[in-house]
This record gives sequence, structure tokens and C-alpha cells, in this order.
Amino acid sequence: MLQRVVRILESVVSPIVVVASAGQELPELPENILIAYDEQPQQGPLHGITVGLAALSDISVAAYISACDVPLLKPEFVAKMILSLEDYELAIPQEENHFHPLAAVYKTHLAKRAQSLIESGKSRPFDLIQSSNTNRIDVAELKTIDPELDSLYNVNTPEEYQSALARAGFTSPQSD
Repeated sequence: MLQRVVRILESVVSPIVVVASAGQELPELPENILIAYDEQPQQGPLHGITVGLAALSDISVAAYISACDVPLLKPEFVAKMILSLEDYELAIPQEENHFHPLAAVYKTHLAKRAQSLIESGKSRPFDLIQSSNTNRIDVAELKTIDPELDSLYNVNTPEEYQSALARAGFTSPQSD
């Protein structure tokens, strides 16, 4: 799925940084993809976000942060989120009280703030959301370009993978 997500993102943004755990084996990726290694694995998503933002801080003003398990991600969704950043530090989809930190746009200078939060024991993405000038995008607004919110559908189990195939209009062979 990582290769697919990278291909989708390449149609909208550049450069792309893949954050991997130290020693993690990655599938073959295009030569222009930057790899940043998270030397402190198991620290949660805010730590991975911080590593990715830091890797881009000298290259870009902002970054779209994506999970690698969102095979139905739509380029239009990414573009809409980027446009939603405006003068904010962070633009994030919100569904009632739930945020989607791995489908959001962050100013890269937030890497330093996120690192400070982590060092002070605040390691949730919500801690960064609260401490930033954040544009909270209601998912209802995102449905205008992604009616089923497929871009937020992540795949963690074989059943979710089968569901993703069905949502994408593919059928897969049934196992006996």
C-alpha cells in the first residue's frame, strides 16, 4: 500500500518523505523519495509526524501528512486539505470530536513545537492541535470532493483490505 500512497501523493505534492523505523524494510520506491528514519520507534504518531516535518523543514513550508494504509486516498482530497491551510499552522479533518492527524497539513516549523511537547510528556497529536493555530475542517465539507470519505479509510486487517477492494470497485478471489 505504501507504493500506492506514494504514487497518489506524487501527483499532488513534492518532495515526499517516507518515515520508517530504524532498520525497517521498505518496498521499492522511486529514487526521488526521501527516507527519514525514526530512531525511537513505538513512540506514537506525534513522534513520526515530528520526524517527517523535521526532514522537510529546510525544503518546504508545509507538508501533507498521510498514513501509509489509506489505499483509497484521492489527490483531490490532498489538494483540498493543502488549500485549507491558508494562514493557519495546521489544517486537519474533524468528525465531531475525532481528528484525523494522519490526513492533515502541517507547517514544517511545527516540528520544533512537537518535539518540545514530546519532551514535556505530551505525545498525542491532539496536544499539537491544541497548541497550534488550527483550521479544523468538518468532514462534511470534504465530502464535496470525496463523498464517501475514502481518503480517510485506513486498512489494518484482511477484512478491511477486502472492503477497500470492494469500495474501489475491484473483486478479489474468494478463498475456500
